[in-house]
Amino acid sequence: MPGARLSVRKIREILRLKFDLKRSNREVGRACRVSAGTVWDVMHRLKASGLQWPVPDHLSDEALEERLYRDHTSSATSRPTPDWADMHHELRKPHVTLALLWQEYRRIHPEDGYEYSRFCELYADWRDTRCNPIMRQHHRLGEKAFVDFAGSTIPIVCRLTGLISPAQLFVAVLGGSNLTFIEPVPAQYLLSWLRAHVAMFDYFGGCPEVVVPDNLKAGVTKACFYDPVINPSYQALADHYGVAILPARSRKPRDKAKAEQGVLMAERWVVAVLRKQTFYSIQDLRRAIWELNERINDKPFRKIPGCRRSLFEGSERPLLRPLPSEPFQVMLRREMTVHLDYHVELEGQFFSVPYRLIKKKVMVHYTAGLVEIFHDNRKVASHERKAGVLYHTERDHMPSHHRFLAEWSPERFQTWSAKMGPATAELVGLLLQSREHPEQSFRACLGILQGLPRKYGPVRVEAACARALAVGGHSYRSVASILDRSLDQQPLPGAPVEFPSAGIHENVRGAAYYN
Repeated sequence: MPGARLSVRKIREILRLKFDLKRSNREVGRACRVSAGTVWDVMHRLKASGLQWPVPDHLSDEALEERLYRDHTSSATSRPTPDWADMHHELRKPHVTLALLWQEYRRIHPEDGYEYSRFCELYADWRDTRCNPIMRQHHRLGEKAFVDFAGSTIPIVCRLTGLISPAQLFVAVLGGSNLTFIEPVPAQYLLSWLRAHVAMFDYFGGCPEVVVPDNLKAGVTKACFYDPVINPSYQALADHYGVAILPARSRKPRDKAKAEQGVLMAERWVVAVLRKQTFYSIQDLRRAIWELNERINDKPFRKIPGCRRSLFEGSERPLLRPLPSEPFQVMLRREMTVHLDYHVELEGQFFSVPYRLIKKKVMVHYTAGLVEIFHDNRKVASHERKAGVLYHTERDHMPSHHRFLAEWSPERFQTWSAKMGPATAELVGLLLQSREHPEQSFRACLGILQGLPRKYGPVRVEAACARALAVGGHSYRSVASILDRSLDQQPLPGAPVEFPSAGIHENVRGAAYYN
């Protein structure tokens, strides 16, 4: 016959007198005004519940009463207990729920298995008292990778100058297995950020579903909890690898607790270990960090079997998405507006696009040696980036009249004038030499070679140029004035005048007549 239900306050007092003051059942019963049998019943229920004195502080009065006044007579002997460690591991796989695990458990034990509520309660008790603290957060295998830069740096010394530059540490941690990746980079710039992600995916051998970064400027252009603006280059990397970028909330380190723990591991097991070594290049530092990184991932867990590496290889690697067939080309990206001169300005240099895109938005993809420009996701221009060259202009990007002007050069005018005649070629040569900058005489040459021949014809222009050379008029105005006054049709100054001959006949006496 079940004993009377006691208040939780009196139960706690019975346990205190029994365990702390070491009183007998009879003495405890007299002090609490219950029978000695009731004291024995409380002790028996405590033992059957699996609890020990003192009971955990987090256990409420209601939970303690539920644990004690439950029929435990058959639970320890007849009801099969699930493997809670295996259940906890299965729960971290995608789409696996506690209800599904309970159904599988009841199919194996249909007669004597626990009901769902008791099953969940026993699992919660096991998780609260025995679960490894490092794995408290519940992350599905293959779901998330947490990335961040460590606060501590490692100095790199230049052999030639002795200057010291700090190397930053990029840290990535997979949420399911805690596999850690540490990569040294020169600085927290966008290019280093992108290359570190490429190295991270290669190290994992696959892609998770989500990457959780901090709100650093290299990755997040504008931080916002509801609609963060991702850097275009970072978004292009995410699109290439098929991952989603979900930045953590600002000033909320618990959103990326895995990354914070990975940073702590990097500072303790990498920075501290290498503090007495001197590195002269980022490559030497990367080789040293690689060995320590492998040591971190192979270090056994304290409270559960295995290590980060074994958990990753056995459970998480198969759930990662495969890497793309083509490697990601690390290029910076920036949205720009085309200027009125159909060029975009990038770091002090100008690159042309088709003139029809004036005032349109374009996306510029660039590296140290290449610039590609896209409009509506279609490539419209590609330039080889040359140091020291201010304007990179393609002829096909110009309007027709600009294209003609762009072809002006002293050599072109000399070749053109030679086709009209030697006088024209000589005058054009003198015009080009008369100015400090030949470009200042281009329009005058164009007038002589194109404008005047249209009106007077090339033959008259050649004659006018010869007269201008004879009188010292080395300008466009002189040639135009000669043509306008038809002086090109008159003899050149200083040339001998030839009179017409009367011919020889009987009336001409000749010079001998006068001797």
